[in-house]
Amino acid sequence: MTTHSGYAVNPGAPDAPYAAFWRERHLCTLTTLRPDGGPHVVPVGVTYDPEARLARIITNKTSAKAANVLAAGPAGARAAVCQVDGRRWATLEGRAWVQTDPARIAEAERRYAERYERTPSPNPSRVVIEIEVERAMGRA
Repeated sequence: MTTHSGYAVNPGAPDAPYAAFWRERHLCTLTTLRPDGGPHVVPVGVTYDPEARLARIITNKTSAKAANVLAAGPAGARAAVCQVDGRRWATLEGRAWVQTDPARIAEAERRYAERYERTPSPNPSRVVIEIEVERAMGRA
């Protein structure tokens, strides 16, 4: 699959408008693949850390999205997150893993609280899906 060069973005060093768009409060979608190969698309809150090339999604460890990522095994699952606001849009693609390390979860919660201006309610079953961003595209 090729990306129109006009929409390609360096995922480790996006331009200022693209990075700012990912700091604004927007509902996003996460697309993972079910074990049968079908897409599972759900609304989520996402944070993007260009320096680490990570997109983070906090979720419950029993969620379908976490199950889909775990089912892919140690190589990780193909995943994408996307947000749209009028004519502006942005997509991040890469491999995803479910992280259970408390420090990683706390960092994801901190970033979520910063972007969405609300602290996530306590959840002892929380995990974080981390997507190692390999491709970014959009128009911000």
